[in-house]
Amino acid sequence: MTWRDLIAVVGGFAAGFLSGVLGIGGGLLFVPTLTVGFNASQSVAQGTSLIAIVPTAIVGGYTHLREGNVILEAALWMGGGGVVGGIIGALVAVEIPGPLLARVWGAFLVLSAYRLAVQALRRPTAKKT
Repeated sequence: MTWRDLIAVVGGFAAGFLSGVLGIGGGLLFVPTLTVGFNASQSVAQGTSLIAIVPTAIVGGYTHLREGNVILEAALWMGGGGVVGGIIGALVAVEIPGPLLARVWGAFLVLSAYRLAVQALRRPTAKKT
């Protein structure tokens, strides 16, 4: 086992764990692991991430379905939209220059982190009965 293999296994474990616990997409960790740890181009990292997340999503989704944590109708609609959006997004991504794609991805991560931080720091409001 090489260091790169170890990085891939640890990155995959972390992405799968966070995906199962927090519901985040594994690409949040897969893409940076591939671009920084493996020196992969942005488009290769994103494509690899999309393939690698399939088993993680299946296992995590099945576990949450089994536990009753799924609104099945919403999941089916979102999944259908995700398939169409994924096809269109992949076709667009292969045409965008790597450095621009990396900047867009970075901006998305910063915005996501900001929104999560604001949501986590917000005081819970008392529910009226």
